[in-house]
Amino acid sequence: MAVGLVLEGGAHRAIYTAGVLDFLYENKVHFDGIIGVSAGAIHGCSFVSGQVGRSISYTLKYAKDKRYMSFYSLFTTGNLVGEKFCYHDLPEKLFPFNHQAFETSPVKFYVTCTNVETGKAEYILCENLRDKMPYLRASASMPLVSQISEIDGKKYLDGGIADSIPVRAFQKLGYERCVVVCTRAAGYRKKPNKLAPLARLIYYKFPKFAAAVRNRHLMYNQELRDIEKMQENGEVFVIRPSKLIKISHMEKNTAVLREVYELGRHDAETALPKLREFMKQ
Repeated sequence: MAVGLVLEGGAHRAIYTAGVLDFLYENKVHFDGIIGVSAGAIHGCSFVSGQVGRSISYTLKYAKDKRYMSFYSLFTTGNLVGEKFCYHDLPEKLFPFNHQAFETSPVKFYVTCTNVETGKAEYILCENLRDKMPYLRASASMPLVSQISEIDGKKYLDGGIADSIPVRAFQKLGYERCVVVCTRAAGYRKKPNKLAPLARLIYYKFPKFAAAVRNRHLMYNQELRDIEKMQENGEVFVIRPSKLIKISHMEKNTAVLREVYELGRHDAETALPKLREFMKQ
């Protein structure tokens, strides 16, 4: 039975996921397939390429860099996350991504994107990131602060808008047993986004996407309820923050980033014995 790994996003909150992944890799925990959303996908690809410590290293080094994630980038490029810096300079020169290791890995890697025209999630199999990097960028392109990505005639934005934690989708793709890394502590429920009404104005040409933005909290909370039920039934294994994470989407404080990363490592270590049992079943 194929075992899948599902990675939630959450901008800098997902540095928690990077901590979990680094610990699992160091302890030789393997998966048949991985599906990531937004920042979850970004950290997940380094897990596939075996580059332990890559995510936390470049995050700590460039968190305060205006080219990385800043209002400077938003006002000068139209993207809160600098497209050239984050998806070219960083993986090609500053912290080179190991494409060869990624492409020879037996792990199948999927990225979740939201189709702006349909308002539905799409799950893209990435055999490589030399050609599929645009999907990774699209998945992490938050609405209202990112330009729409057009890839092969389709328009995409943040995968978390249509499917924030795609467990059900991954099960349909053949990964019946899933390990889920959430970036919110147990009991969390999302409230309506106060800025969501702007989606109707900004995305007036794409009413289905605008509706998905406004209703995201409903979708997200339903997914949390589904995951909790699946966890009770033994269908999924969940790793989530053992305490409340206080971190902003654009966190600049490297001490906070390091603390959240280390929490991910700690929670993964605590979960490891039961995780191994789950994966053997």
